Amino acid sequence: MNYKFSNDVSEDTVIENVEKKENKVYDQKPTPAFISASWSALFIGMISYCTGLWNAGMVLNEKGYYFTILLFGLFSAVSVQKSVRDRLEGIPVTDIYYGISWFTTLTSILLLIIGLWNADLELSEKGFYGMSFTLSLFAAIAVQKNTRDKKFIENNEE
Repeated sequence: MNYKFSNDVSEDTVIENVEKKENKVYDQKPTPAFISASWSALFIGMISYCTGLWNAGMVLNEKGYYFTILLFGLFSAVSVQKSVRDRLEGIPVTDIYYGISWFTTLTSILLLIIGLWNADLELSEKGFYGMSFTLSLFAAIAVQKNTRDKKFIENNEE
């Protein structure tokens, strides 16, 4: 019998660990329920945020600032999801792109916080914008993941 103990480090153990890491395949197709929930959350978050901006008593340039922050945040969050997933799948991603995508995502969140902190809005309105923004970012990541998983499975089935 060939027992392997946790403190035994041999070439066989190292090779097995490397093989396990390399054989990771993402072949779980997202369910239609999760896909529709993700898209629904994205649309609900974005439409709620934009409806709040439309009805807000702000000047137009302030509305534009908050709208731009939403678009910036959505693009940045999708960029983070893509670069993280690419790295997991062994697709080369430069460190600078990976860092920039994280930096821009955190910057969009920080800009929203600073804007809301200094805004002349009721606390409930500030919370509304924060929650709809957060919902939108999370949903954008989920939609990107679902789209990528679905495309990956379809390409492998061909």
